[in-house]
Order: sequence, then structure tokens, then C-alpha cells
Amino acid sequence: MNIHKNARTTPRSRAMLVQRVMQEHWPVSAVALAFGVSERTVYKWLARYRAEGVAGLSDRSSRAHHRPHALPAVWMGLIRVLRHGRLVAEEIAARLPLPRSTVSAALCRLGLPRLSYLNPPPPVHRYEWSRPGQLVHLDTKKLGRIVRPSHRVTGNRRDAVDGAGWEYAHVAIDDCSRFKYVEILPDERRYTATGFLLRALREFRRHGIRVERVLTDSAGAYRSRPFRKVCRWLGIAAKRTRPYRPQTNGKAERVIQTLLRKWAYARPYANSAERAAALPPWLHFYNEKRPHASLNRQTPLHRLAQFAEQRS
Repeated sequence: MNIHKNARTTPRSRAMLVQRVMQEHWPVSAVALAFGVSERTVYKWLARYRAEGVAGLSDRSSRAHHRPHALPAVWMGLIRVLRHGRLVAEEIAARLPLPRSTVSAALCRLGLPRLSYLNPPPPVHRYEWSRPGQLVHLDTKKLGRIVRPSHRVTGNRRDAVDGAGWEYAHVAIDDCSRFKYVEILPDERRYTATGFLLRALREFRRHGIRVERVLTDSAGAYRSRPFRKVCRWLGIAAKRTRPYRPQTNGKAERVIQTLLRKWAYARPYANSAERAAALPPWLHFYNEKRPHASLNRQTPLHRLAQFAEQRS
């Protein structure tokens, strides 16, 4: 009978294996056959269980306890120093009486297989405002207008659609509660963006969010006179992200990714009107039913309700 002697087991299956032998009194040969391992493996786990208990059934490192041919710590230190001098493995091997393969393996063990690892990027500092309305992120996403299903849906190159144009998803998301408001508009010009801001503020106010400041990128619509004038009249501070730093407006960027994946490209649409009609139900699901990992599995409306209770 062919037994898979190298079959991989898990701590849970090992516990079941031991239980079958010690409590249910199965023969070792029957247990080995049931779990697809050799009898020697069964005896090994039984011995570990008798010696260490349940802890003996956990995974262990396969690294050898004694490595007589391993590089001494002095050599590893020299390789590290030369690596910090921005030398590649071949240059380090030329300066030390070591093969290039040995130097490459040592660099991997040191965690420096690439020169870029010498200067890792700074850690991402995530922030969250403590109260709804303290900061609202604004952004836009250009979407191709749909006049009929194209070759990307049908798979037929003859169904290509050229010159259909664009439409724009304008997004507003509250930093604290992640409550989101989205509209599909024909462009991203100054009066369009300003009108969207007013409607978003109205929707936020309807849910008890008093907006104090907005954060946008440096697009012309957000730097325009109508947009800045509305913010000034309403007492809203207009902040802009640093150039070439989209992560500053990361919450808007992240929610746009979700918007594209779960709504815009979630299924093929016959036309743009059908896609726009699917937006309100999805927004309702996002704000009221979809749990967010960043909110400890709460929904945005549940988070808003908690702040409303605290105020009352």
C-alpha cells in the first residue's frame, strides 16, 4: 500500500492523530493510513506529546542546531559593513576571499538582499480626526461613458466604441465616520465641483455632520474663485495636499478604489444611465450595512449614531 510519507500535517490534525491512538485506541497502522503518513511519523508525534504535551505538537524550525560550515559572525559583520557602503554582492566578494554565492546568501540572511533595503521608506503615519465633520476629503475619478457594451464585455473587437467621452465621479468622505457621498457629473470644472460641494454639505448636515474643513488636491476646480468663496462664506477651511503626495488624501483614494471595484466595474452595464442608477443602492449599502475594518467592523451610520448619543 502506498503511504504519502511526506504529507504535511497541522497541529490540529496532529492532536486528532494522538487522540485516535491514546484515547480511542486505534492501531498505529490504521491511524497512519487514515492520515496519509507513515507509522514512523505517528510514533514521532506520540513521543513528542508524551514528552511535552500539547506544546510538542506545534510546528518547529527545521534549521540545524549545529552548522559547522556557517560563516562566522566576524565575516557577517564585514559583509554588513561593506553592504552599507553600497557595494553589490560581486564587489563584496572581490574584496573578501568568499564566493559570490556565499555573499548573496549572507546578504539575504542579513535582510539586505537589495540596495534599496538600506534606506527603507519611512513608516506610514495614519491619522483619524476625532469628530465627524472635522475633515472631509474631496476627490474626482474620470470614468469612460458607456453607450453600449464594448469589446471588453463582449470579447468581440468589432464592438469597439470610440469617442464616447467621459463622465466624472465626485467623491466626498468624512474622515472620522467614513460616511460617503458620491455624484456622477459631466465634468470636473469649477462650478460643477462647487455645486457638488454644496450638495455634499447638505447631505452631511442631514446626517448630523457639520463640516469644518475640506481636503482636496491641487486641481484647478478646487483652487478656483467660486470654490474658495463658498468655503469662505460657510466658514469652512479649504486645505490642499502637497504636490505629488496622493497618500495625504489617502482615504479618498482608497474609497475610490472600492467604488471602482464594487460599483463601476463590478458588472457589465448596458449604458451609463444603468451604471448611474446602480450608484444610490450601493451607497446605501456602503453607508448603512457594509462593516468597515477601520471602524472596528462598524458601519458609518453606526459610528455617527455613537457620536450623536455622546452629544446628547
